[in-house]
Amino acid sequence: MRIWIYFFRQTFINIANNRLIHAISIGTMIVSLLLLGAFMLFFINVYNWMEGWSQSLSVSVYLRDGIGESAKKQIEAAIKNIPGAVLKEFISKEEALKQLSDALGSQAGLLNSIARNPLPASFEVVFKNITKNQIDPKRIKTDLEKLSGVEEVQYSEQWLDRFEGFLSVLKLLSAIIGGFLCLAVLFIVTNTIKLTIYSRRDEIEIYKLVGATDWFIKIPFLLEGLIHGLVSGLIALLTLFSLYTFISSKTIQLFGLPAFTLIFLKQNDILLIMALSLCLGLLGSFIAIGRFFKI
Repeated sequence: MRIWIYFFRQTFINIANNRLIHAISIGTMIVSLLLLGAFMLFFINVYNWMEGWSQSLSVSVYLRDGIGESAKKQIEAAIKNIPGAVLKEFISKEEALKQLSDALGSQAGLLNSIARNPLPASFEVVFKNITKNQIDPKRIKTDLEKLSGVEEVQYSEQWLDRFEGFLSVLKLLSAIIGGFLCLAVLFIVTNTIKLTIYSRRDEIEIYKLVGATDWFIKIPFLLEGLIHGLVSGLIALLTLFSLYTFISSKTIQLFGLPAFTLIFLKQNDILLIMALSLCLGLLGSFIAIGRFFKI
């Protein structure tokens, strides 16, 4: 127990004697961890928002001309039996033509030259909770098109593919940026501990001459790295939470999008940042003292 009291006392004495170097190191680590945490927070909220957005899928089921009421009711029943399906409305051929006319505005006169209404009637369907209900849009499209009286089924297939691609790119980007930030933190800690070791090189030589083991000399420096990680991680998370509280308290629209509820890092994410901060601090110290004792 006494030996650990000595180790911690030596650690804090060394930090106090080299407080400027340590302050710069911890400050730089805080900025790096804050950037990492902010990027995680941004990614989590964007992913959460887009996941929620993608949980609603609009599908148009176009019917063949001359379809009877019996076949129409069978199609309606089949749609309602699909988990997560909400039958929004039925659009008749006449209503479809009117909607097209309204959309054309001043160009609506072009429709007068058409002898017959070419637009099909359709069921407009919205699927909710796609992930929860394990909805496969492509399979639903195939199944509905097999029904008698269904001409075609359309949904935003291209948009869904782009959405999935965007999320994949976002995940890859987060991994790359996170990796660079971790390397930056590791570089900072390693060089800071190297500077403190260099400033105490005469003292270390004396310890060696009187028979001190390498680990007896190393442990205070390893503790310095852990303290760097602990202090930097805590301050970065507190700063991030303060920024989150400030931003989420505002009711203005963000990025030109309707305001949505921001979520903070989950407990596992917070523990991950703290564990990462401590590990980087310890690893940086370990690399620094390893190089010194090889010299």
